[in-house]
Amino acid sequence: MTKPHVATGTTPPTFAGFDPLAEIAEHSAGLARAAEANLDAPVEHCPGWTVADLVWHLSDVHWFWAKIVAELPSERPEDLQRPERAAPDQLVSRFSAGAAHLVRVLGQADPAAACWTWAPTQQNAGFVLRHQVQEAAVHRWDAEHAAGREIALGTAMSADAIDEFLTFSMYTVDDPPETETVLPRLDGPLVLAASDAGLEWTIADDSVPGTVKFSTGPADPGLPRITGTASDLLLWLYGRVPLPITPGSSGDQPAAEQLVTRFRKLAFTD
Repeated sequence: MTKPHVATGTTPPTFAGFDPLAEIAEHSAGLARAAEANLDAPVEHCPGWTVADLVWHLSDVHWFWAKIVAELPSERPEDLQRPERAAPDQLVSRFSAGAAHLVRVLGQADPAAACWTWAPTQQNAGFVLRHQVQEAAVHRWDAEHAAGREIALGTAMSADAIDEFLTFSMYTVDDPPETETVLPRLDGPLVLAASDAGLEWTIADDSVPGTVKFSTGPADPGLPRITGTASDLLLWLYGRVPLPITPGSSGDQPAAEQLVTRFRKLAFTD
């Protein structure tokens, strides 16, 4: 179904020290370093993929979104002639060139410029700029993990990405599920608490079945919660790392675990 073309306002960085262009460039460079000489390694959280597949996937993502922001189409382009996959010895260099091109295109764009995106409530270049940080950072983590290294993502970047994830990668009244199957309700709030950023997000059911809303600010200490650094919380949202849930004042651990299961069914990634 074609989403309505709406030119909404940009979402400015709300976390001190968050520079989207710098983050995309930094994590793309980190991914390239991690992938070099490790292209055949499996990627744990992308079943069936090697690091080479990961590099080419993100190369394609960068090409696609650079084209969207450069051309500003009002609808998703169809029948695109995507570039052919690079030879193994050229994968990393092609990726690095494409990442640099995306950064240039985004840097020259007006964030308020209207264009198609998959987010119905933000159809502009600003959405692409903000979301591509997550693409680069999470897949950089994948490449580092495949090389046997664990890295922490930046606090400001991760905090902004959590906020963006809860806005655009959860089913909401503005972007409800396109399915005849009614998704489960949370049946209770869930708190995400970033221990290094002093931030808390409370997620709860909204008025439409199978949709949620969230609020920021100090949360009820008696609610079930998942606590970690902002980096760990972002990686948890993307299913990369496990984090325990504490049941809150109810003390009902099984119910808290079921809450997380229901939450997972209401989240998606592009």
